[in-house]
Amino acid sequence: MQLKVIQKVFGMLLMLFSTSMLPPLLVSLAYADGVHRSFAIAYGVTLIIGGLLWFPVRHRQAELQVRDGFLVVALFWVVLGLSGALPFALSPELSMSVTDSVFESLSGLTTTGATVMEGLDDLPRSIAYYRQQLQWLGGMGVIVLAVAILPMLGIGGMQLYKAETPGPVKNSRLTARITETAKALWYIYVGLTVACALAYWAAGMTLFDAVAHSFSTVSTGGFSTHDASMAFFDSPLIEAICVIFMVLAGVNFSLHFMAIRTATLQPYRHDAEFRAYLAMLLVISVICVCYLLLIDSNRGLDSAIRRGVFQVVSIATTTGFTTDAYHLWPGALPIMLLLLSFVGGCGGSTAGGMKVIRVLLVYKQAVREVVQLVHPHAIVPVRVGREVLSDRMIQSVWGFFGLYVISFSAIYMLLAISEPDLITAFSAVAACMNNLGPGLGEVGTTFATVSDMGKWLLCFAMLLGRLEVFTLLVLFSRAFWRN
Repeated sequence: MQLKVIQKVFGMLLMLFSTSMLPPLLVSLAYADGVHRSFAIAYGVTLIIGGLLWFPVRHRQAELQVRDGFLVVALFWVVLGLSGALPFALSPELSMSVTDSVFESLSGLTTTGATVMEGLDDLPRSIAYYRQQLQWLGGMGVIVLAVAILPMLGIGGMQLYKAETPGPVKNSRLTARITETAKALWYIYVGLTVACALAYWAAGMTLFDAVAHSFSTVSTGGFSTHDASMAFFDSPLIEAICVIFMVLAGVNFSLHFMAIRTATLQPYRHDAEFRAYLAMLLVISVICVCYLLLIDSNRGLDSAIRRGVFQVVSIATTTGFTTDAYHLWPGALPIMLLLLSFVGGCGGSTAGGMKVIRVLLVYKQAVREVVQLVHPHAIVPVRVGREVLSDRMIQSVWGFFGLYVISFSAIYMLLAISEPDLITAFSAVAACMNNLGPGLGEVGTTFATVSDMGKWLLCFAMLLGRLEVFTLLVLFSRAFWRN
Protein backbone atom coordinates (compact mmCIF):
# COMPACT_ATOMS: atom_id res chain seq x y z
CA MET A 1 0.00 0.00 0.00
CA GLN A 2 1.45 3.35 -1.07
CA LEU A 3 0.87 5.46 2.04
CA LYS A 4 2.75 8.51 0.81
CA VAL A 5 0.73 8.63 -2.39
CA ILE A 6 -2.46 8.25 -0.35
CA GLN A 7 -1.28 11.10 1.90
CA LYS A 8 -0.68 13.29 -1.15
CA VAL A 9 -4.14 12.55 -2.54
CA PHE A 10 -5.73 13.27 0.84
CA GLY A 11 -3.97 16.60 1.06
CA MET A 12 -5.02 17.66 -2.42
CA LEU A 13 -8.61 16.57 -1.90
CA LEU A 14 -8.88 18.44 1.40
CA MET A 15 -7.44 21.60 -0.13
CA LEU A 16 -9.89 21.21 -2.99
CA PHE A 17 -12.79 20.72 -0.60
CA SER A 18 -11.78 23.79 1.42
CA THR A 19 -12.76 25.98 -1.54
CA SER A 20 -16.37 24.86 -1.04
CA MET A 21 -16.45 27.12 2.03
CA LEU A 22 -15.89 30.23 -0.11
CA PRO A 23 -19.29 30.50 -1.88
CA PRO A 24 -21.30 30.36 1.40
CA LEU A 25 -18.78 32.82 2.88
CA LEU A 26 -19.62 35.25 0.08
CA VAL A 27 -23.35 34.59 0.59
CA SER A 28 -22.92 35.39 4.28
CA LEU A 29 -21.19 38.67 3.48
CA ALA A 30 -23.81 39.57 0.87
CA TYR A 31 -26.71 38.96 3.27
CA ALA A 32 -24.80 40.15 6.37
CA ASP A 33 -26.11 37.22 8.39
CA GLY A 34 -23.12 37.10 10.75
CA VAL A 35 -21.92 33.57 9.91
CA HIS A 36 -18.96 34.58 7.74
CA ARG A 37 -16.44 33.95 10.53
CA SER A 38 -17.54 30.34 10.86
CA PHE A 39 -16.97 29.72 7.16
CA ALA A 40 -13.66 31.60 7.21
CA ILE A 41 -12.37 29.47 10.10
CA ALA A 42 -13.62 26.26 8.47
CA TYR A 43 -11.92 27.25 5.21
CA GLY A 44 -8.63 28.01 6.95
CA VAL A 45 -8.58 24.84 9.06
CA THR A 46 -9.40 22.55 6.11
CA LEU A 47 -6.89 24.28 3.82
CA ILE A 48 -4.09 24.15 6.39
CA ILE A 49 -4.63 20.49 7.25
CA GLY A 50 -4.71 19.61 3.55
CA GLY A 51 -1.57 21.63 2.93
CA LEU A 52 0.29 20.00 5.81
CA LEU A 53 -0.57 16.58 4.44
CA TRP A 54 0.36 17.45 0.85
CA PHE A 55 3.52 19.52 1.20
CA PRO A 56 5.95 16.85 2.54
CA VAL A 57 5.04 14.38 -0.24
CA ARG A 58 4.24 16.83 -3.04
CA HIS A 59 6.89 15.35 -5.36
CA ARG A 60 5.79 11.76 -4.86
CA GLN A 61 4.42 10.23 -8.08
CA ALA A 62 2.93 6.78 -8.54
CA GLU A 63 -0.17 5.01 -9.81
CA LEU A 64 -2.86 4.26 -7.26
CA GLN A 65 -3.58 0.57 -6.84
CA VAL A 66 -7.02 -0.95 -6.22
CA ARG A 67 -6.58 -1.09 -2.45
CA ASP A 68 -5.28 2.47 -2.38
CA GLY A 69 -8.37 3.70 -4.21
CA PHE A 70 -10.78 2.01 -1.80
CA LEU A 71 -8.93 3.37 1.22
CA VAL A 72 -8.80 6.93 -0.11
CA VAL A 73 -12.47 6.99 -1.05
CA ALA A 74 -13.79 5.47 2.17
CA LEU A 75 -11.62 7.48 4.54
CA PHE A 76 -12.00 10.69 2.59
CA TRP A 77 -15.79 10.57 2.90
CA VAL A 78 -15.33 10.29 6.66
CA VAL A 79 -12.90 13.20 6.75
CA LEU A 80 -15.05 15.15 4.30
CA GLY A 81 -18.06 14.71 6.61
CA LEU A 82 -16.05 15.96 9.58
CA SER A 83 -14.70 18.95 7.64
CA GLY A 84 -18.14 19.78 6.30
CA ALA A 85 -19.49 19.82 9.85
CA LEU A 86 -17.22 22.69 10.92
CA PRO A 87 -19.50 25.58 9.81
CA PHE A 88 -22.46 24.02 11.64
CA ALA A 89 -20.49 23.41 14.83
CA LEU A 90 -18.79 26.83 14.79
CA SER A 91 -21.90 28.90 14.07
CA PRO A 92 -23.20 30.49 17.30
CA GLU A 93 -26.59 31.06 15.65
CA LEU A 94 -27.17 27.31 15.39
CA SER A 95 -25.80 26.01 18.72
CA MET A 96 -25.45 22.51 17.23
CA SER A 97 -23.61 19.70 18.97
CA VAL A 98 -20.74 17.89 17.29
CA THR A 99 -22.98 14.87 16.71
CA ASP A 100 -25.72 16.93 15.07
CA SER A 101 -23.19 18.84 12.98
CA VAL A 102 -21.56 15.69 11.62
CA PHE A 103 -24.97 14.12 11.00
CA GLU A 104 -26.16 17.14 9.01
CA SER A 105 -22.91 17.31 7.06
CA LEU A 106 -22.84 13.62 6.14
CA SER A 107 -26.55 13.69 5.33
CA GLY A 108 -25.86 16.46 2.86
CA LEU A 109 -22.73 15.01 1.30
CA THR A 110 -24.22 11.54 0.92
CA THR A 111 -27.38 13.18 -0.54
CA THR A 112 -29.46 11.46 2.14
CA GLY A 113 -31.49 14.54 3.07
CA ALA A 114 -32.21 13.49 6.67
CA THR A 115 -32.00 16.56 8.87
CA VAL A 116 -31.80 17.38 12.56
CA MET A 117 -32.62 21.03 11.89
CA GLU A 118 -35.96 22.73 12.46
CA GLY A 119 -37.02 26.23 11.52
CA LEU A 120 -35.37 26.09 8.09
CA ASP A 121 -37.22 29.20 6.93
CA ASP A 122 -35.41 31.24 9.57
CA LEU A 123 -31.90 29.88 9.00
CA PRO A 124 -29.12 32.32 8.08
CA ARG A 125 -29.01 32.51 4.29
CA SER A 126 -25.42 31.27 4.11
CA ILE A 127 -26.20 28.16 6.18
CA ALA A 128 -29.30 27.47 4.07
CA TYR A 129 -27.19 27.77 0.92
CA TYR A 130 -24.35 25.67 2.37
CA ARG A 131 -26.66 22.74 3.12
CA GLN A 132 -27.83 22.71 -0.49
CA GLN A 133 -24.29 23.02 -1.82
CA LEU A 134 -23.16 20.03 0.25
CA GLN A 135 -25.72 17.89 -1.52
CA TRP A 136 -24.76 19.18 -4.93
CA LEU A 137 -21.09 18.36 -4.34
CA GLY A 138 -21.94 14.93 -3.00
CA GLY A 139 -24.35 14.15 -5.82
CA MET A 140 -21.85 13.24 -8.48
CA GLY A 141 -19.07 12.88 -5.95
CA VAL A 142 -16.29 15.26 -5.08
CA ILE A 143 -13.81 12.54 -5.94
CA VAL A 144 -15.11 12.12 -9.49
CA LEU A 145 -14.42 15.82 -9.92
CA ALA A 146 -10.99 15.39 -8.38
CA VAL A 147 -9.90 12.64 -10.79
CA ALA A 148 -9.99 15.24 -13.53
CA ILE A 149 -6.96 16.94 -11.96
CA LEU A 150 -5.09 13.95 -10.53
CA PRO A 151 -3.20 13.17 -13.77
CA MET A 152 -1.68 16.63 -13.58
CA LEU A 153 -0.23 15.58 -10.23
CA GLY A 154 1.25 12.41 -11.67
CA ILE A 155 -1.40 10.22 -10.05
CA GLY A 156 -3.82 8.10 -12.06
CA GLY A 157 -7.46 8.46 -11.10
CA MET A 158 -9.04 5.27 -12.39
CA GLN A 159 -9.01 3.48 -9.04
CA LEU A 160 -10.71 6.45 -7.37
CA TYR A 161 -13.34 6.51 -10.10
CA LYS A 162 -14.07 2.79 -9.73
CA ALA A 163 -14.46 3.06 -5.97
CA GLU A 164 -16.60 6.20 -6.10
CA THR A 165 -19.07 5.75 -8.95
CA PRO A 166 -22.32 3.98 -8.04
CA GLY A 167 -23.70 0.93 -9.80
CA PRO A 168 -22.66 -2.69 -10.45
CA VAL A 169 -20.81 -2.06 -13.70
CA LYS A 170 -17.96 0.40 -13.16
CA ASN A 171 -15.35 -0.47 -15.78
CA SER A 172 -17.03 1.16 -18.78
CA ARG A 173 -15.68 4.52 -19.81
CA LEU A 174 -17.56 7.17 -21.71
CA THR A 175 -14.33 8.45 -23.22
CA ALA A 176 -10.86 7.03 -23.84
CA ARG A 177 -9.32 8.75 -20.82
CA ILE A 178 -10.66 8.72 -17.27
CA THR A 179 -10.00 12.46 -16.96
CA GLU A 180 -12.26 13.15 -19.91
CA THR A 181 -14.87 10.78 -18.45
CA ALA A 182 -14.98 12.75 -15.20
CA LYS A 183 -15.25 16.01 -17.11
CA ALA A 184 -18.05 14.64 -19.29
CA LEU A 185 -20.02 13.58 -16.22
CA TRP A 186 -19.61 16.96 -14.61
CA TYR A 187 -20.54 18.90 -17.74
CA ILE A 188 -23.83 16.98 -17.86
CA TYR A 189 -24.34 17.41 -14.12
CA VAL A 190 -23.72 21.16 -14.26
CA GLY A 191 -25.88 21.50 -17.37
CA LEU A 192 -28.84 19.78 -15.70
CA THR A 193 -28.37 21.95 -12.62
CA VAL A 194 -28.40 25.19 -14.62
CA ALA A 195 -31.44 24.08 -16.62
CA CYS A 196 -33.27 23.11 -13.44
CA ALA A 197 -32.46 26.41 -11.72
CA LEU A 198 -33.65 28.44 -14.71
CA ALA A 199 -36.86 26.41 -14.90
CA TYR A 200 -37.58 26.90 -11.20
CA TRP A 201 -36.87 30.63 -11.49
CA ALA A 202 -39.15 30.99 -14.51
CA ALA A 203 -41.88 29.07 -12.65
CA GLY A 204 -41.94 31.58 -9.79
CA MET A 205 -39.22 30.70 -7.29
CA THR A 206 -36.89 33.43 -6.11
CA LEU A 207 -33.40 33.21 -7.61
CA PHE A 208 -31.99 32.04 -4.26
CA ASP A 209 -34.58 29.26 -3.89
CA ALA A 210 -34.24 28.28 -7.54
CA VAL A 211 -30.49 27.77 -7.26
CA ALA A 212 -30.76 26.09 -3.86
CA HIS A 213 -33.43 23.63 -4.93
CA SER A 214 -31.75 22.87 -8.26
CA PHE A 215 -28.74 21.70 -6.22
CA SER A 216 -30.81 19.26 -4.18
CA THR A 217 -32.99 18.16 -7.12
CA VAL A 218 -30.25 17.16 -9.55
CA SER A 219 -28.25 15.56 -6.74
CA THR A 220 -31.43 13.72 -5.59
CA GLY A 221 -30.65 15.01 -2.11
CA GLY A 222 -33.93 16.55 -1.01
CA PHE A 223 -32.73 19.30 1.31
CA SER A 224 -34.91 22.40 1.16
CA THR A 225 -34.68 25.95 2.42
CA HIS A 226 -38.20 25.60 3.85
CA ASP A 227 -39.68 23.35 6.52
CA ALA A 228 -42.60 22.52 4.22
CA SER A 229 -40.20 21.38 1.46
CA MET A 230 -41.80 21.72 -2.01
CA ALA A 231 -45.23 22.20 -0.44
CA PHE A 232 -44.09 25.70 0.53
CA PHE A 233 -44.48 26.87 -3.07
CA ASP A 234 -47.88 25.22 -3.62
CA SER A 235 -47.34 25.30 -7.38
CA PRO A 236 -48.27 22.47 -9.77
CA LEU A 237 -45.79 23.87 -12.32
CA ILE A 238 -42.87 23.84 -9.87
CA GLU A 239 -43.77 20.32 -8.81
CA ALA A 240 -43.93 19.18 -12.45
CA ILE A 241 -40.48 20.67 -13.12
CA CYS A 242 -39.19 18.93 -10.01
CA VAL A 243 -40.59 15.58 -11.15
CA ILE A 244 -38.95 15.91 -14.58
CA PHE A 245 -35.51 16.67 -13.18
CA MET A 246 -35.76 14.03 -10.45
CA VAL A 247 -36.51 11.44 -13.13
CA LEU A 248 -33.55 12.66 -15.22
CA ALA A 249 -31.22 12.61 -12.20
CA GLY A 250 -32.25 9.02 -11.47
CA VAL A 251 -31.09 7.87 -14.92
CA ASN A 252 -27.62 6.51 -15.64
CA PHE A 253 -25.58 9.58 -16.61
CA SER A 254 -23.78 7.61 -19.30
CA LEU A 255 -27.11 7.41 -21.15
CA HIS A 256 -27.39 11.20 -21.05
CA PHE A 257 -23.87 11.42 -22.44
CA MET A 258 -24.55 8.96 -25.26
CA ALA A 259 -27.84 10.66 -26.11
CA ILE A 260 -26.13 14.05 -26.33
CA ARG A 261 -23.22 12.70 -28.36
CA THR A 262 -25.44 10.87 -30.85
CA ALA A 263 -28.20 13.53 -30.79
CA THR A 264 -30.83 10.78 -30.58
CA LEU A 265 -32.99 9.07 -27.95
CA GLN A 266 -31.83 5.61 -29.03
CA PRO A 267 -29.54 5.07 -26.00
CA TYR A 268 -32.57 5.40 -23.71
CA ARG A 269 -34.80 3.22 -25.86
CA HIS A 270 -32.32 0.36 -26.05
CA ASP A 271 -31.34 0.36 -22.36
CA ALA A 272 -33.11 -2.38 -20.38
CA GLU A 273 -32.50 -0.72 -17.02
CA PHE A 274 -33.99 2.57 -18.20
CA ARG A 275 -37.11 0.82 -19.47
CA ALA A 276 -37.50 -1.04 -16.17
CA TYR A 277 -36.97 2.23 -14.28
CA LEU A 278 -39.74 4.01 -16.17
CA ALA A 279 -42.05 1.01 -15.87
CA MET A 280 -41.50 0.92 -12.11
CA LEU A 281 -42.32 4.63 -11.76
CA LEU A 282 -45.43 4.27 -13.92
CA VAL A 283 -46.84 1.19 -12.19
CA ILE A 284 -46.23 2.43 -8.64
CA SER A 285 -47.62 5.87 -9.54
CA VAL A 286 -50.84 4.31 -10.85
CA ILE A 287 -51.19 2.21 -7.70
CA CYS A 288 -50.55 5.22 -5.48
CA VAL A 289 -53.00 7.47 -7.33
CA CYS A 290 -55.73 4.81 -7.24
CA TYR A 291 -55.14 4.25 -3.53
CA LEU A 292 -55.35 7.99 -2.79
CA LEU A 293 -58.58 8.22 -4.78
CA LEU A 294 -60.01 5.28 -2.88
CA ILE A 295 -59.27 6.66 0.59
CA ASP A 296 -59.87 10.34 -0.17
CA SER A 297 -62.17 10.69 -3.18
CA ASN A 298 -63.37 14.15 -2.10
CA ARG A 299 -60.11 15.78 -3.21
CA GLY A 300 -60.54 14.59 -6.79
CA LEU A 301 -58.40 12.96 -9.47
CA ASP A 302 -56.19 16.02 -10.07
CA SER A 303 -55.12 16.14 -6.43
CA ALA A 304 -54.47 12.39 -6.32
CA ILE A 305 -52.29 12.53 -9.46
CA ARG A 306 -50.42 15.59 -8.24
CA ARG A 307 -49.66 14.16 -4.80
CA GLY A 308 -49.19 10.54 -5.83
CA VAL A 309 -46.88 10.98 -8.82
CA PHE A 310 -44.68 13.54 -7.06
CA GLN A 311 -44.23 11.41 -3.96
CA VAL A 312 -43.55 8.22 -5.91
CA VAL A 313 -40.88 9.86 -8.08
CA SER A 314 -39.34 11.65 -5.09
CA ILE A 315 -38.99 8.45 -3.07
CA ALA A 316 -38.13 6.12 -5.97
CA THR A 317 -35.21 8.39 -6.89
CA THR A 318 -34.40 8.71 -3.15
CA THR A 319 -34.65 12.50 -3.41
CA GLY A 320 -36.94 12.90 -0.42
CA PHE A 321 -38.82 16.09 -1.33
CA THR A 322 -42.36 16.17 0.02
CA THR A 323 -45.54 17.99 -0.94
CA ASP A 324 -47.63 16.10 1.58
CA ALA A 325 -46.99 14.28 4.85
CA TYR A 326 -46.79 10.90 3.13
CA HIS A 327 -45.73 9.22 6.37
CA LEU A 328 -49.20 10.03 7.72
CA TRP A 329 -51.05 8.54 4.74
CA PRO A 330 -53.30 5.67 5.82
CA GLY A 331 -52.98 2.02 4.97
CA ALA A 332 -50.03 0.40 3.23
CA LEU A 333 -48.99 3.41 1.12
CA PRO A 334 -46.18 4.68 3.40
CA ILE A 335 -44.70 1.18 3.69
CA MET A 336 -44.92 0.62 -0.06
CA LEU A 337 -43.15 3.90 -0.76
CA LEU A 338 -40.46 3.21 1.83
CA LEU A 339 -39.81 -0.22 0.30
CA LEU A 340 -39.60 1.47 -3.11
CA SER A 341 -36.56 3.40 -1.88
CA PHE A 342 -34.68 0.09 -1.54
CA VAL A 343 -34.76 -0.19 -5.34
CA GLY A 344 -33.74 3.43 -5.93
CA GLY A 345 -32.66 4.80 -9.29
CA CYS A 346 -30.45 3.51 -12.08
CA GLY A 347 -26.83 2.53 -11.68
CA GLY A 348 -24.53 5.42 -12.57
CA SER A 349 -27.07 8.01 -11.37
CA THR A 350 -27.05 10.27 -8.34
CA ALA A 351 -29.89 8.27 -6.75
CA GLY A 352 -29.47 5.92 -3.81
CA GLY A 353 -30.91 2.49 -3.07
CA MET A 354 -29.72 -0.85 -4.41
CA LYS A 355 -30.27 0.32 -8.01
CA VAL A 356 -32.74 -0.87 -10.63
CA ILE A 357 -30.14 -2.86 -12.54
CA ARG A 358 -29.44 -5.12 -9.56
CA VAL A 359 -33.11 -5.74 -8.90
CA LEU A 360 -33.58 -6.47 -12.60
CA LEU A 361 -30.72 -8.98 -12.57
CA VAL A 362 -32.09 -10.73 -9.48
CA TYR A 363 -35.50 -10.96 -11.15
CA LYS A 364 -34.02 -12.43 -14.34
CA GLN A 365 -31.96 -14.89 -12.33
CA ALA A 366 -35.11 -15.97 -10.45
CA VAL A 367 -36.91 -16.51 -13.76
CA ARG A 368 -34.00 -18.62 -14.98
CA GLU A 369 -34.15 -20.79 -11.85
CA VAL A 370 -37.88 -21.41 -12.39
CA VAL A 371 -37.30 -22.37 -16.04
CA GLN A 372 -34.49 -24.73 -15.08
CA LEU A 373 -36.72 -26.43 -12.53
CA VAL A 374 -38.99 -27.42 -15.40
CA HIS A 375 -36.14 -28.05 -17.87
CA PRO A 376 -33.13 -29.13 -15.77
CA HIS A 377 -30.81 -29.60 -18.74
CA ALA A 378 -31.67 -26.36 -20.51
CA ILE A 379 -29.04 -23.63 -20.83
CA VAL A 380 -30.84 -20.40 -20.05
CA PRO A 381 -28.62 -17.32 -20.23
CA VAL A 382 -29.37 -14.19 -18.24
CA ARG A 383 -29.60 -11.25 -20.61
CA VAL A 384 -29.83 -7.52 -20.06
CA GLY A 385 -30.77 -6.12 -23.42
CA ARG A 386 -28.58 -7.91 -25.92
CA GLU A 387 -25.79 -8.64 -23.48
CA VAL A 388 -25.42 -12.07 -21.88
CA LEU A 389 -24.20 -11.65 -18.33
CA SER A 390 -21.56 -13.87 -16.82
CA ASP A 391 -22.21 -15.99 -13.75
CA ARG A 392 -19.48 -13.99 -12.01
CA MET A 393 -21.47 -10.77 -12.35
CA ILE A 394 -24.66 -12.44 -11.13
CA GLN A 395 -22.79 -13.80 -8.13
CA SER A 396 -21.46 -10.34 -7.33
CA VAL A 397 -25.01 -8.96 -7.39
CA TRP A 398 -26.19 -11.68 -5.01
CA GLY A 399 -23.20 -10.93 -2.81
CA PHE A 400 -24.18 -7.27 -2.75
CA PHE A 401 -27.77 -8.15 -1.80
CA GLY A 402 -26.56 -10.41 0.98
CA LEU A 403 -24.23 -7.78 2.43
CA TYR A 404 -26.91 -5.11 2.10
CA VAL A 405 -29.48 -7.16 4.01
CA ILE A 406 -27.00 -8.23 6.70
CA SER A 407 -25.74 -4.66 7.19
CA PHE A 408 -29.27 -3.29 7.30
CA SER A 409 -30.36 -5.90 9.85
CA ALA A 410 -27.35 -5.31 12.09
CA ILE A 411 -27.76 -1.52 12.14
CA TYR A 412 -31.51 -1.88 12.68
CA MET A 413 -31.04 -4.14 15.70
CA LEU A 414 -28.44 -1.81 17.21
CA LEU A 415 -30.64 1.23 16.63
CA ALA A 416 -33.62 -0.53 18.20
CA ILE A 417 -31.69 -0.55 21.50
CA SER A 418 -32.00 3.24 21.80
CA GLU A 419 -35.19 3.69 19.74
CA PRO A 420 -38.05 1.66 21.28
CA ASP A 421 -40.41 2.53 18.41
CA LEU A 422 -39.52 -0.23 15.95
CA ILE A 423 -41.24 1.46 12.99
CA THR A 424 -39.19 4.58 13.60
CA ALA A 425 -35.99 2.54 13.92
CA PHE A 426 -36.69 0.48 10.78
CA SER A 427 -37.60 3.48 8.64
CA ALA A 428 -34.68 5.54 9.96
CA VAL A 429 -32.17 2.90 8.87
CA ALA A 430 -33.96 2.45 5.54
CA ALA A 431 -34.08 6.21 4.92
CA CYS A 432 -30.37 6.64 5.71
CA MET A 433 -28.96 3.52 4.09
CA ASN A 434 -31.00 4.12 0.93
CA ASN A 435 -30.00 7.82 1.06
CA LEU A 436 -33.68 8.75 1.05
CA GLY A 437 -34.08 11.22 3.95
CA PRO A 438 -37.58 11.28 5.45
CA GLY A 439 -38.74 8.12 7.20
CA LEU A 440 -41.84 7.07 9.09
CA GLY A 441 -42.96 7.59 12.65
CA GLU A 442 -40.89 10.09 14.63
CA VAL A 443 -38.42 10.58 11.76
CA GLY A 444 -41.08 11.56 9.23
CA THR A 445 -39.86 15.16 9.20
CA THR A 446 -36.76 15.41 11.42
CA PHE A 447 -34.19 13.15 13.06
CA ALA A 448 -33.70 15.53 15.98
CA THR A 449 -35.31 13.11 18.45
CA VAL A 450 -32.91 10.26 17.63
CA SER A 451 -30.31 9.61 20.35
CA ASP A 452 -26.65 10.52 19.79
CA MET A 453 -25.70 6.84 19.54
CA GLY A 454 -28.46 6.38 16.99
CA LYS A 455 -27.25 9.32 14.92
CA TRP A 456 -23.72 7.90 14.72
CA LEU A 457 -25.14 4.54 13.63
CA LEU A 458 -27.21 6.31 10.99
CA CYS A 459 -24.12 8.21 9.82
CA PHE A 460 -22.47 4.84 9.22
CA ALA A 461 -25.60 3.71 7.36
CA MET A 462 -25.44 6.80 5.12
CA LEU A 463 -21.83 6.04 4.22
CA LEU A 464 -22.66 2.39 3.54
CA GLY A 465 -25.43 3.43 1.17
CA ARG A 466 -23.45 6.16 -0.58
CA LEU A 467 -20.42 3.93 -1.16
CA GLU A 468 -22.59 0.91 -1.96
CA VAL A 469 -21.50 -1.34 0.92
CA PHE A 470 -18.44 -3.02 -0.61
CA THR A 471 -16.24 0.09 -0.72
CA LEU A 472 -16.64 0.62 3.01
CA LEU A 473 -16.92 -2.93 4.33
CA VAL A 474 -13.84 -4.09 2.41
CA LEU A 475 -11.76 -2.08 4.88
CA PHE A 476 -12.94 -4.39 7.67
CA SER A 477 -11.66 -7.55 5.94
CA ARG A 478 -8.35 -9.09 6.94
CA ALA A 479 -7.51 -9.80 3.31
CA PHE A 480 -7.53 -6.07 2.51
CA TRP A 481 -4.68 -5.35 4.94
CA ARG A 482 -2.49 -8.32 4.02
CA ASN A 483 0.54 -7.63 1.85
